[in-house]
Amino acid sequence: MKPITVLLADDHDIVRQGFRAILQTEKSIKVIGEAETGRIAVELTKELKPDVVVMDIAMPFLNGMEAARQIRAAVPETQVLILSAYSSDDYVDRVMNVGATGYLLKQSSATLLVKAIRTLGKGEVFYDPAISSRLLTNPSTNGVNGAEKKKTKTALSPREGEILQLIAEGAANKQIADILNLSIKTVEKIRQRLMDKLHIHNTAGLTRYALSKGVIEDGVQVKQI
Repeated sequence: MKPITVLLADDHDIVRQGFRAILQTEKSIKVIGEAETGRIAVELTKELKPDVVVMDIAMPFLNGMEAARQIRAAVPETQVLILSAYSSDDYVDRVMNVGATGYLLKQSSATLLVKAIRTLGKGEVFYDPAISSRLLTNPSTNGVNGAEKKKTKTALSPREGEILQLIAEGAANKQIADILNLSIKTVEKIRQRLMDKLHIHNTAGLTRYALSKGVIEDGVQVKQI
């Protein structure tokens, strides 16, 4: 039987090494690549076409949610398993709404990680037991169980979300332009549109907004390009 191919996406080398060590003991699973940023994860997925991407939700340059959206749009046959420290309904909804088919809490066991990958490898959806049990007892709280969700008052476009993250990570306009292959004028225009849409008029405010929405985690820094 063909093994389930996996791409590991996490910005910490030691975490990727740990996952690889766990998965190497499983004959039915084969790690074929690693990515340290969300943007690299998208590009490697396009190149390698793994069956499953194991993705940390807090990734530099491109967070796990947006990377998952881009992966599912570009390589729909690849399933995405999001790893997160957060179990709130809001996080689960946002992850599933971008097309990820698995959600696993970071404090879960190695056995559960393997089970999640095998489940996604079969084309099925996997929720961490701590989340799935809550959904079963209170399905109306979560849009992924069929309940209609109200749209947020402020919906950012994917490009606006990317630029918001990079601003919050400390990137200057020129660096953002280089990363996204845009002109500086385009970046400035989108930056202003972001501020107008969110009614925020400085970088510190945008950073606080990004932190509050889980776009970045406190302490994340942009690496030099």
